Amino acid sequence: MILNDRSSALSLLETRRSGRPRDLVAPGPTREELNHILTIAMRTPDHGKISPWRFVVVGQRQRQQLADLLARALPEHDAEATSAHYAKALEFCHQAPVLVTLISSPIQGHKIPVWEQELSCGAVAMNLLHAAHALGYVGGWITGWQAYSPRVTRAFCKEGERIAGFIFLGTPGNPLEERPRPALADHVSEWVAPAE
Repeated sequence: MILNDRSSALSLLETRRSGRPRDLVAPGPTREELNHILTIAMRTPDHGKISPWRFVVVGQRQRQQLADLLARALPEHDAEATSAHYAKALEFCHQAPVLVTLISSPIQGHKIPVWEQELSCGAVAMNLLHAAHALGYVGGWITGWQAYSPRVTRAFCKEGERIAGFIFLGTPGNPLEERPRPALADHVSEWVAPAE
């Protein structure tokens, strides 16, 4: 899809929806398309031009290794995990054709506050989802216990980094459902200066 006018750009933004990773099937982005998506993702507000984020692509050949990692991490997260929990962890690793792990990589002690660097990482994720949508794919951005597990974090992150999310990309195997959106009036107000 090539956007040639304003209405096409607005339509793209108005129609993007997340997909459940378990419902995403082939085809997914090719390596060239994925590189294009990630390049667009990095065109984000980045105060100080420090790029406080990075991507780790988990290829199809590494999915079982990721599943093995989660199987080792799960009892550390939940000592009472059942076989159903293990099956869900395995499913997590093998869903969707493409998996990109987004890493928040803030520079500690920089003049740009860490909070602003983390916001930039979130903007990267949103750009990534929009770029995938523009190419005709669907994305699902997931965190869950996996993103906060110390063992999983050590496998993906350097010192001071965190997993911002696992972003699954593919083609929807089922029609996407539109979810209720918040009412604008409930989230917009006019600023009133406080009395001195």
